[in-house]
Amino acid sequence: MHTPEPANPLADGVVDHAEQLKSMHGESAQAESSAQWILYEFDTYYSEFLGIPDLAKQAFENRDPRTSLALSKQRLSLYSASVAQLSATLIDNFPIFAEREELWDQVEQHYLILIDGRYEADLAHAYYHSVRRKISPDEWRPVEYSSRQAVEASGEYVSEIYREFPGGEAVQNATVAEILQCPNFSIPYRNLSEDATLVTERINQVINTNPSQVGTIRCIQMIEAGFYRNRGAYIVGRIIFTDEFVMPLILALLNDDHGIYVDAVLHRIADGHNIFSSTLANFHVTSLYYHELSEFLHSIMPQRPLGLHYSTIGYNHLGKLAVMSELKEELIGENQTLQTAVGFRGTVAIGFSAPCSAYNLKIIRDQPTADYKWGEFEGIESVLKKYNRVHEINRTGSMLDNIIYYDVRLDKDWFDKELLDELVREAGETVALQNEGVVFKHLIVQRRMTPLPVFWETASPEDAETAMINLGYCIKNNAAANIFNKDLDARNYGVSEFHKVYLFDYDALEPFVDVKIYERNDGIDGDEEIPEWFFDDGIVFLPEEVSVGLRIPNAHLRGVFRNTHGNMLGTQYWQKLQDELRQNKVPSVRIYPESQQLVR
Repeated sequence: MHTPEPANPLADGVVDHAEQLKSMHGESAQAESSAQWILYEFDTYYSEFLGIPDLAKQAFENRDPRTSLALSKQRLSLYSASVAQLSATLIDNFPIFAEREELWDQVEQHYLILIDGRYEADLAHAYYHSVRRKISPDEWRPVEYSSRQAVEASGEYVSEIYREFPGGEAVQNATVAEILQCPNFSIPYRNLSEDATLVTERINQVINTNPSQVGTIRCIQMIEAGFYRNRGAYIVGRIIFTDEFVMPLILALLNDDHGIYVDAVLHRIADGHNIFSSTLANFHVTSLYYHELSEFLHSIMPQRPLGLHYSTIGYNHLGKLAVMSELKEELIGENQTLQTAVGFRGTVAIGFSAPCSAYNLKIIRDQPTADYKWGEFEGIESVLKKYNRVHEINRTGSMLDNIIYYDVRLDKDWFDKELLDELVREAGETVALQNEGVVFKHLIVQRRMTPLPVFWETASPEDAETAMINLGYCIKNNAAANIFNKDLDARNYGVSEFHKVYLFDYDALEPFVDVKIYERNDGIDGDEEIPEWFFDDGIVFLPEEVSVGLRIPNAHLRGVFRNTHGNMLGTQYWQKLQDELRQNKVPSVRIYPESQQLVR
């Protein structure tokens, strides 16, 4: 099997593929030349894609979070930009591709021969299908290279993604010092010895007080790469005990004027789910073995679907394939149907899911319901643009990522009849019945969450308070990403199994820097005067009304919110954040709890 390494499409010189294709005679020769052209463009794209993690590493070493954010956005757009450019060039030079669907089958036969044995064959095959669908639109369908098949085929490489360290009764200082070298930084730690000591003490303290662990340490396995995102870097691995208990081990690193240091030791499964949540920007990982990386991450976060792990490390297209495969397996394996989602029915979107599923699906209505309160509805495309925007930005750990499928077909018998009737009636521009299938022009898929009001109905007082506090952090983090949800209603937020709170409805999102912040009495000279903001046609925000806008009926929870997030009820907090964003600063956000940080 081909060992993964950055492709070098220009190694043999530049080839004018358009002229080469025009010079070919006979359909078979033309199909082979087209396959070579598509693979050349894939290799060009993939080479650039694989180079970005090293640039992210440099950005971390240079304390340059703005570049890190820009790299995240660039990496997300590379695939679609490459496919769009190649598709346009192909059709300009050889328009028959748009007219004769059967030619694509010949191209695919040659293409499969070219990619046979390559590690990234599944990604290359997906790229081919993306080009084909761009030129000759058809229903979206998974390609035959599934992620799971590729993982099994690449098993011989598993040992190459991590280093194994010895176990024993306790973790040793020397071992941790070696672990800290896994990312192979070009600049030093500010105090490697101190970091090794503090991390060792924290890990051993956790092990000695962990009721789930009864055996000694068999080994420690750490991925031999750095994980980079925004301001931080992470070293990721697992501790395996003799009783087969597996404990995540994630070291969170920061870099200041004095050098790199370990800021926190994260060891709970909940920590892993939080750090690797798709509610954050993708990680840049300096390893080429994306199948093994995804499987490794799945081993320390088993409740997170495998498909989402691919997206977490930047392989969004493979994640898209894996998620659809998992969704179909859930429906077929559990013999359940898709039903209207639990909780408040959206005014703009229709949400639905199966009881067994890890995912929630939604589509945009043709027209919003009578409860819509934002003036004239700008149409389905305007809402989809907001969902796409959330996919492309730093989601700061507080917004669910979206996978949007276009022209996808699902079996009609997977749907509850009442739901199917509503979809056709309320979203006829998007949903169509074809024989035994249901075809969606767009289908949004998100990780399934429990809506906040539903969660509070059965939550313990302690859990309810935790969710209320986390709701405040969610809103703050969103604003730090220049996202303002003008519909603060708690029904637009969901709770994970670890009580983290996330925004999942995006039809009311606006750039935070465009929001006009006022106090209720701004501009009032006398009791009879009407405040100036009353006549403002922009997006007006009165921070003092935050707790009212959340529509929390429980007085105690409203008090918890005010006690924890009282600064959100005044203009100073919000105006300072706007000033930072307008100065192109990258505001810091809370990613892990203070209790996990090391005390120096």
